[in-house]
Amino acid sequence: MLTTLLMMYITLAPAILSGILNMIWCKTGLLKPLKKPMDMGKNYTDGRRIFGDNKTWKGFLGYLVFNTIFSVIWGLICRAAGIDHLNFFYVDHDNTLLFNIITGFLIGCGYALFELPNSFMKRRLDITPGKTISGFWKFFFVFLDQADSVFGCALVVWLFYDLGIGLYLVYVLVGALTHIILNILLYLAKLRKNPF
Repeated sequence: MLTTLLMMYITLAPAILSGILNMIWCKTGLLKPLKKPMDMGKNYTDGRRIFGDNKTWKGFLGYLVFNTIFSVIWGLICRAAGIDHLNFFYVDHDNTLLFNIITGFLIGCGYALFELPNSFMKRRLDITPGKTISGFWKFFFVFLDQADSVFGCALVVWLFYDLGIGLYLVYVLVGALTHIILNILLYLAKLRKNPF
């Protein structure tokens, strides 16, 4: 089990680093024209925003670019360190530049796109972007806020390595818990407005 856990972290290390760097990237003044909401400020049929202001084209682009770059660099590190066998992507595939570009791009897509349904659902419930609600549903949305991107990333891993449903769900759980811990650390470093 420890080896499997280690493989989970080694496989998605680029996604973890990209998520952190993308948060910093989105706070910079670079490429301001891309800081437009993905929903273009449009409302859904219920009169509420589709995704809200926090889902921007700049953030989406950041996930794609950073995940691709980090996946290429991480592939080189895995090969140099002799840990290819501990990366789910390389169990059935060769660690090549093209493969790492493809998986990095797909992880970026999975990360960014799987955050959108959660944002859509929260707007329907009139939850303020970047916030959560109180009461029973708070725990559900705190978990979902941390797990949504992991659902997408782990699904991309499953495309290249047969995780099976059990390991996929463990991946999501471990990823969500890791996300919660990282968010608390980013909050303490003043890179997030709130820990959840």
